Amino acid sequence: MSAEQFCEEFKEKCPICVPCGLKLAEKTQTAIVRHFGLQILEHVVKYRWNNMPRLEKVYLKNNVMGLISSGTQSILEEESHIKDVLSRIVVEMIKREWPQHWPDMLKELDTLSKQGETQTELVMFILLRLAEDVVTFQTLPTQRRRDIQQTLTQNMEKIFSFLLTTLQQNVNKYRRMVGAPQEQEALTTPQKTDLAQQPKAQANCRVGIAALNTLAGYIDWVALSHITADNCKLLEMLCLLLNEPELQIGAAECLLIAVSRKGKLEDRKPLMVLFGDVAMHYILSAAQTADGEGLVEKHYVFLKRLCQVLCALGSQLCALLGSDSEVETPTNFGKYLDSFLAFTTHPSQFLRSSTQITWGALFRHEVLSRDPLLLAMIPKYLRASMTNLVKVGFPSKTDSPSCEYSRFDFDSDEDFNAFFNSFRAQQGEVMRMACRLDPRTGFQMAGEWLKYQLTAPVDTGPMNSKTGEGLCSIFSPSFVQWDAMTFFSESVISQMFRTLDKDEIPVNDGIDLLQLVLNFETKDPLILSCVLTNVSALFPFVTYRPEYLPQVLSKLFASVTFEVVEESKFVVSVQAPRTRAVKNVRRHACSSIIKMCRDYPQLVLPNFEMLYNHVKQLLSNELLLTQMEKCALMEALVLISNQFKDYERQKAFLEELMAPVAGLWLSAEMQRVLSDPEAFISYVGADNKIADPVVEDPSGLNRSRISFCVYTILGVVKRARWPAAMEEAKAGGFLVGYLPSGSPIYRNPCTEQVLKLFDNLLALIRTHNNLYMPEMVAKLGETFAKALDMLEVEKNAILGLPQPLLELYDSPVYKTVLERMQGFFCTLYDNCFHILGNAGPSMQQDFYTVEGLAAQLISSAFINLNNIPDYRLRPMLRVFVKPMVLSCPPEYYETLVCPMLGPLFTYLHMRLSQKWEVINQRSMLCEDDAADDNPESQEMLEEQLVRLLTREVMDLITVCCVAKRGAEHNSSVAVDGDDDEAMATDVTPPASAELTELGKCLMKQEDVCTALMITAYASLSWKDTLSCQRTTTQLCWPLLKQVLPGNLLPDAVSWFFTSVLKGLQIHGQHDGCMAALVHLAFQIYEALRPRYAELKVVMEQIPDIQRDSLEQFDSKLLNPTLQKVADKRRKDHFKRLITGCIGKPLGEQFRKEVHIRNLPSLFKKVKPSLETDVLETNEDGEDLTVLFEP
Repeated sequence: MSAEQFCEEFKEKCPICVPCGLKLAEKTQTAIVRHFGLQILEHVVKYRWNNMPRLEKVYLKNNVMGLISSGTQSILEEESHIKDVLSRIVVEMIKREWPQHWPDMLKELDTLSKQGETQTELVMFILLRLAEDVVTFQTLPTQRRRDIQQTLTQNMEKIFSFLLTTLQQNVNKYRRMVGAPQEQEALTTPQKTDLAQQPKAQANCRVGIAALNTLAGYIDWVALSHITADNCKLLEMLCLLLNEPELQIGAAECLLIAVSRKGKLEDRKPLMVLFGDVAMHYILSAAQTADGEGLVEKHYVFLKRLCQVLCALGSQLCALLGSDSEVETPTNFGKYLDSFLAFTTHPSQFLRSSTQITWGALFRHEVLSRDPLLLAMIPKYLRASMTNLVKVGFPSKTDSPSCEYSRFDFDSDEDFNAFFNSFRAQQGEVMRMACRLDPRTGFQMAGEWLKYQLTAPVDTGPMNSKTGEGLCSIFSPSFVQWDAMTFFSESVISQMFRTLDKDEIPVNDGIDLLQLVLNFETKDPLILSCVLTNVSALFPFVTYRPEYLPQVLSKLFASVTFEVVEESKFVVSVQAPRTRAVKNVRRHACSSIIKMCRDYPQLVLPNFEMLYNHVKQLLSNELLLTQMEKCALMEALVLISNQFKDYERQKAFLEELMAPVAGLWLSAEMQRVLSDPEAFISYVGADNKIADPVVEDPSGLNRSRISFCVYTILGVVKRARWPAAMEEAKAGGFLVGYLPSGSPIYRNPCTEQVLKLFDNLLALIRTHNNLYMPEMVAKLGETFAKALDMLEVEKNAILGLPQPLLELYDSPVYKTVLERMQGFFCTLYDNCFHILGNAGPSMQQDFYTVEGLAAQLISSAFINLNNIPDYRLRPMLRVFVKPMVLSCPPEYYETLVCPMLGPLFTYLHMRLSQKWEVINQRSMLCEDDAADDNPESQEMLEEQLVRLLTREVMDLITVCCVAKRGAEHNSSVAVDGDDDEAMATDVTPPASAELTELGKCLMKQEDVCTALMITAYASLSWKDTLSCQRTTTQLCWPLLKQVLPGNLLPDAVSWFFTSVLKGLQIHGQHDGCMAALVHLAFQIYEALRPRYAELKVVMEQIPDIQRDSLEQFDSKLLNPTLQKVADKRRKDHFKRLITGCIGKPLGEQFRKEVHIRNLPSLFKKVKPSLETDVLETNEDGEDLTVLFEP
């Protein structure tokens, strides 16, 4: 430590750093000593340059150039870190002195490069580093950057020709020495001189690589004319170098950057030369050679680059063709497509996926999509997709050539799985585009593949499924084929129905396929799931032949009760754990029935009785189906009953359907259980101690009865509706009147049934909330002490931990009775709130006018909130409060919504403030104390939950109060939940962000208004960037604008403004947040500073604020007669004033500032503005027109 401290202090304070550094950097010293010497010199240039006398600067510069000339080892011996630091020193000097004080810099570099390969390579490093600092990373003040970039641009022709000549000369020398490929065959015996020549050849090769790297740093931003100059000489050279093993990756990189350039179409036209014979030949032969040499990392990286080059070429072609740039389809388009297809059929899954976007662009293109060559490629592309959809290539396996490549590209099977799922979705999109152009081919291929799979023997592979002997696991060869075929047929068949006219549909072929699928029998749950998807995909054919509907229904109903072991229905009790695969089949069959009834209700209506009898039969055996399955079938019936279009008939049917539920739900015993927490705990069996928690579960049936009732109420509320057409609704007796605005008022046939059960539902919600009271938690039995905790799956989802692949399908769904109990509580809680959230849209005025509804909800849903954990509060806000508020008509705001939301928002603010205070205190303690290393630690989970709850609350407030952009000014606009999208940088809030009617109504009540304002502004300094950015852009200003006309207390105004500045301190390191917060602070200051001098007092407390600059800003703001400066200038000035409170990323907080002075302006004289510092003259008082003479 002390040695390091000495070194740092030496660099900082020693007056003789330059001679010491130069002495240590001499090439007689060891590399580590030389590196330290050069570091000293770099430090001097970066931090002490402005205070150095002129002669010392000249002395240092001349010596550094001397080091490049003769102070380093030869190119092959010198350490790369020495070369790197040496080039950095020169670039740091250039950034400070060129061009004004060092006009001959480029000439000096040119002279150095003539000395030999060692110097040329260093010159390349300098030019690359300069371009990176000035153009790519822009790490210097604006005026210096502009000066240097403009001078570079002026000299670009020379620089480019220098780079090209260097590249060409060195490559030619290198090829002569190693014997270029065409001469290789003649050299049957290696010449003796070769060994002596080898280092020389290596040196030329090194310079060639450096020149290519440097070119890559320039090609990205120089004018396209330099790249295409001289008949595209650069591109031609790069294509040639693709066949040079040592230089091919660098060449491909440069080519990729060149071909990816955007800009005027006219300027990009010359890039089409790459579709010419010569370029195509070189690109394709390079690809074949690299691929022919097997899997070598270097060659594989090169193949990836080449693939990107071909993709970029395709994009350029799509951009240029069909625009007004008179580009025609290239003659080599067919050759291009063939080579592109070769990448699509390569064993590497990564390469296959890289081509998809370009295929999509080609199939979508208005000109190319009609090209016969591309149309002829569609069957080949679809064939390739049939292979590519098969999920093989897991890095841990060896069952496919893809596995070897996946080991290079993916860290784990989970990684590969995530990649493959998105790759498959992308393929689905592109296949649909291809089938839009040629729907019949796709359908024909799907039919062939389906027939093949139906007759192929089942191959379960080496891994047996835990579901049962001889069954597939998700890795079995048969299943991956079925899975791929199903995805393929689903994609192409759906597209065919969208593309072809009704009379062109191949109905007979479709029905033949459907019959084959319906007649296929399998006991394998994974394969059966695929079969069901195929039934759904082929179902549209039934609309042409309704007589096949009963067969389809029979197939689906048989799958609803699917079991692997037949006897289990009778022998084992209801809790026999089914594996995920079996459960999925049953759920799949249920959802297929629902989907059919939702999308084709008219088709199913004539078979309603048959469907109803089927369902009644299944429901008669209480143990046959899970509650969710029973309710899914009932939902299907309700969907069809919507087609009765007769209020009385539908109402009678719903009454009959719900009679068993009503009987159970309204029984005296159930009433007692639902309204008393202790009785409830006992009834569901959560107070027991159980000896064998896997088998024994005496109260399972009681729980399932409660679940059945709640599921059914939810299904009916969600699905029962009046006819969409007003005339039909009127004729069927659904219309009961009109609102003053003329909108119709409908009644829902389920209202009477549901409201009858409503009191007990609220009782259950009240009881459920009360279960979290400490005295109730204490009454849970030993086995069930954690029954109210989160499920592991929920925890993993919140912490972002991936699910292990196999377990998804093969493990029993609930392993222990505790997990079943947790699942029961969790689902029950969610479903109760789903019912309340759906009740408004479903029953409308009949629900909103329930007597004392607000008081009833407050005394049930919002009771005991203090003890309700965050993971339960979140879904309540999302699935109940938000939908209810959004669907509530304005006439009930005063009576229902405000009385409910007022206390809720006040409570939520208090709760979140306390939670964030705990988190902030904890993070302060953690800095002193080593934090827990366990990533799944409770604290981490709690913190993440507080974040998610914060987002939910802020989202709810925003939805209630602010009309979103582009929406009519009403409250029926939903906002996304808690998706972690990338931070947007669209920061100025929409000018139209007005308060909704509900927002105005809430803001009229003083306590609610206070709670909303404080929550919005306090949340800016809570450590959740996403929430901060959304609140800043969408909520803060509209709320404040609403209260501006009133008399705000000066303390309140100061607090709002300070809150925004605190937010900047915490979130300033994130660009999106920082821009939004600066804009908000600026709006508040401009709007309120004229009325409140207190804001200036707040500004004066900002660290390092320039008082005179603040005075100047204030005087302009307060003097209305002055002409207003442009908005952007005012905002920039304001941002400079508050820089002291903008938080920096950790990496920059302790960084030593580098100050680079501006030099006399090169191009135009700018009037020195009052805001900028007047250019400082040199401390020696001299006018330094030229500092560095060569």
